[in-house]
Amino acid sequence: MAISVSPKALSFRGYKRLAEGAIAQLKDEELFTTLDPEANSIAVVMKHMAGNMRSRFRDFLTTDGEKPDRHRDQEFEMNIDATRADMVRQWEEGWSCIFSAIEALTPEDVMRTVTIRGEPHTVLQALNRQVAHYAYHIGQIVFLAKHFRSSDWKSLSIPRGKSEEYNRKPLSERKPGPSGPRAG
Repeated sequence: MAISVSPKALSFRGYKRLAEGAIAQLKDEELFTTLDPEANSIAVVMKHMAGNMRSRFRDFLTTDGEKPDRHRDQEFEMNIDATRADMVRQWEEGWSCIFSAIEALTPEDVMRTVTIRGEPHTVLQALNRQVAHYAYHIGQIVFLAKHFRSSDWKSLSIPRGKSEEYNRKPLSERKPGPSGPRAG
């Protein structure tokens, strides 16, 4: 039985769209706002995710997923001159690493062994590990964006109180949301 590996099936594209739907609603200053001194801003979460993506997916099949040039602790420090454009550029570069690596995979690659911090994983296990990691952080992004926008928040799926109305519509009339994950 052949296993198909596609970015859509693994939810990476759906999670990316979900985060971007939340980020697009933010004012620039909200992207960099923290709730308290120990909290991360959305920009910091984006920076961390981008660093993780570059490390894990550059030379995905041939080198350890924790690259020697990654400085994880610095991903949680924000340059005071950073801009939305800087964060979006890093974000897009990270996702580009993911999609390039996944699109190059063949069904035969799925059970190959790759390492992350010296720990062996099948390619499928490594991809699942990253989906879970990114879903966790995208949940943080959506939560914070929804908090910052409050009553101005635009639902990324079915708005609160509209489920019954949505369910009554024929499938052909339902507005497609981001494939994969949903958020309020």
